[in-house]
Amino acid sequence: MVIRSARNRFIFMPESTSSIPYGRLMHEAVCGVIREVLQGVSDNGLPGEHHFFITFNTRHEEVDLADWLRDRYPEEMMIVIQNWYDDLVVEQSHFAVTLNFGDAPERLKVPFDAILTFVDPSVEFGWRFERNEEEPDGPSPDDGGPDGETGADEDGSDTAPRDAEVVSLDTFRRNT
Repeated sequence: MVIRSARNRFIFMPESTSSIPYGRLMHEAVCGVIREVLQGVSDNGLPGEHHFFITFNTRHEEVDLADWLRDRYPEEMMIVIQNWYDDLVVEQSHFAVTLNFGDAPERLKVPFDAILTFVDPSVEFGWRFERNEEEPDGPSPDDGGPDGETGADEDGSDTAPRDAEVVSLDTFRRNT
């Protein structure tokens, strides 16, 4: 069965599903938020104090980066989009940007599926994608989604994940 969403995206839903793939749906939704944020930055520049720490899986088959960067970061790499970046281009499946590495501009292409963390410390927003060990290049269909919010210290190092707040469903029920 194919369902057409409000944004004209086609979603494949098996005829008989034993469970709703919340992990995959959350992954796609958060990638959409990141895509929209980066497109806004591409169109208008970084507003105010916003800046981003983006960690991605360098082993993902669609990541495109210089060999010397892949050698230096064989598993994952964190980039910062803040003071100097150029030619930020956002596509449906990836973004590409030129960054400065020791006075050497390098072009990177990062698929949204390769992103491990996305942090905007200026507003204490962060997201970490969980990865199934068997499928390091993509989300697991039964993945429970994010492990919690992730922040970053001012020096750019990751901080430990924060615990999620548990909210009782009774909070949302009406008293009758």
